[in-house]
Amino acid sequence: MITALYASVSAGLMIWLAIEVIKQRRKAQIKYADGGVSALQMARSAHSNAVDYVPITLIMLALAEYNGAAPWTIHLIGVTFVVGRVLHAQAILADKLQGRITGMKLTFAAIVGLIVLNMINLPFDRLW
Repeated sequence: MITALYASVSAGLMIWLAIEVIKQRRKAQIKYADGGVSALQMARSAHSNAVDYVPITLIMLALAEYNGAAPWTIHLIGVTFVVGRVLHAQAILADKLQGRITGMKLTFAAIVGLIVLNMINLPFDRLW
């Protein structure tokens, strides 16, 4: 299953972002929330943003694959999504707006692509 590749890469991304949060917590010695520390706020924001977008995208990717979408489309969307997520996360951690914008454009392009791909490959004859 192709989706397993992108799920694994996305899980690695989320682990990296969680480690960034942990590093900032240790550095600032903050156990809960963000303590008003900017670097910790950014790390938490990068992680929580990934948590918002990764699950639904992987579900939609798996459904498109299950419903028979062409493998090249699954890979194209998977790569687009992963690149978008990495750019977005790096930009948040570096406090750079442009990378965030590019990352979200790629993320949204992947999700919109999955909406279209799922609607095209939806087995309408088995819905009712």
